[in-house]
Amino acid sequence: MERTTTAAAVAALLAAAALGLAPHQAQAAPAPAAAVAADAPAASPELRFHDIPGSGGITLKGNVFTPAGAASGRKYPLIVLPTSWGMPQIEYIAQARKLADSGYVVVSYTSRGFWLSGGQIEVAGPPDIADVSAVIDWALANSPADADHIGLGGVSYGAGISLLASAHDPRVKAVVAMSGWADLIESIYSGRTQHLQAAGMLGAAGYLTGRPGPELQSILGDFLGSRLDREQQMIEWGRKRSAAEQVDRINANGAAVMLGNAWGDTIFPPNQYAKFYERLTGPKRLEFRPGDHATAEGTGLLGLPNDTWTNAHRWFDRYLKGERNGVDTEAPVQIKSRSDEGYEGYADWKSVGSGGSERLALSDSEHVFANVDSGANGGIIFLSSILDQFVKAPPTASIPLLPRAFAAVWQSERHDSPRHVRGTVALHTTVTPTKADGTFVAYLYDVGPLGIGKLVSNAPYTFHGRTPGRAFGVDLELFSTAYDVPAGHRLALVIDTVDPLYIEHNPTGAQLTFSSPRSDPSYVSVPLREQ
Repeated sequence: MERTTTAAAVAALLAAAALGLAPHQAQAAPAPAAAVAADAPAASPELRFHDIPGSGGITLKGNVFTPAGAASGRKYPLIVLPTSWGMPQIEYIAQARKLADSGYVVVSYTSRGFWLSGGQIEVAGPPDIADVSAVIDWALANSPADADHIGLGGVSYGAGISLLASAHDPRVKAVVAMSGWADLIESIYSGRTQHLQAAGMLGAAGYLTGRPGPELQSILGDFLGSRLDREQQMIEWGRKRSAAEQVDRINANGAAVMLGNAWGDTIFPPNQYAKFYERLTGPKRLEFRPGDHATAEGTGLLGLPNDTWTNAHRWFDRYLKGERNGVDTEAPVQIKSRSDEGYEGYADWKSVGSGGSERLALSDSEHVFANVDSGANGGIIFLSSILDQFVKAPPTASIPLLPRAFAAVWQSERHDSPRHVRGTVALHTTVTPTKADGTFVAYLYDVGPLGIGKLVSNAPYTFHGRTPGRAFGVDLELFSTAYDVPAGHRLALVIDTVDPLYIEHNPTGAQLTFSSPRSDPSYVSVPLREQ
């Protein structure tokens, strides 16, 4: 009962804030009739809260905006917005109102298992996808929604559900997926490494705001508990919840798909979105901006001006209303560097690093002891990338002071001209372990004249079942980015074995050697923007 009361109170307060409702002012003098007429606001879209039947007999808590003065018998394009992980039904209320102002029926609902909606948290499983179709059916029967013009959208969890639903419901003509995932395994298990803070945050939020189902509880326990005997089951579970595994169905259905994400997203890193984008064959758009998970579109949820939401509206207008607003004639890949120098347009993702690549040779052999954090790390979930987004302060490390017993370090010469890093940095090296299992994390730094390194990108790598003392090759993609290295600075690659962002698998006493055989030299390849 306490959770229900709290949820209702939060919903009411957020709804009032989003709709711009002000407290009643007692004893205010009545305005003259002429002034009232002159200042009368234009008709507003109608908002109603509804219990919506979901799949399997559960009830979803939702709200519906219809255009002001909707004419009897007239149909309007429909947009369905599933909520983000842990968010109540009023999450999108500011944007839903704007969309209704421009002529849409907008239905938003709390995803199953959260807050007052029924069911249990299924993590975009089949019941969640069936819910989307059930909500569409309900909207067509209970609102002036047009069955031939249906769109889906959302942030984070709502984005992932929307992409998956577009593979299963051919009625969907347009999708806007912001800060979402296309490959769940690549998002939180990249490099065969558990993303500890990301998974822990999602699990905690799920228990706090909803009711995790038994399957989720089991998977989360196995994942955080490093149950390697359950690894394949966990991977299969994630694949069933990944739009990348269903891209052929999405392409066959032909929905126009817009993807947006932040370079520093610590929940769903950008690489997996870029790879998914390249496989789409219908109308598509990809946007990357500075920030962390959901921060690029966060201000828009409060009704403030926001580039991501502006383009989302344009996308829906083009593919649900048929408006010729130019969004389909612009370069389909739009990125903004972390230096915030404005947008750059590209014909496709492969063109982002079309200026060629610069190789940093890792010629010196480096030996490190595991299980000690050298001081190089990827920062703290949310906080570090938000600081980078708003005050240009990414995680830093003093490169000369990093303890070489626990950190391998290679540096380039000073660059005479700026380096505009664009795309995905790739590491190739040879590793010789003293134990069968292990983890290391690679970091690329921008190093200034005083030796202070600013983090450009990073990525973890874990191995199991290797023969101690036998070398093996590693190819590792760091998380994609757009970063401008000033003239006079160096690039540095740092590798250590502990990072609070990830679960590490280094046994006690483990050591790693990174070498560069003549027959297979080690290097870092840094993609650059075309000058």
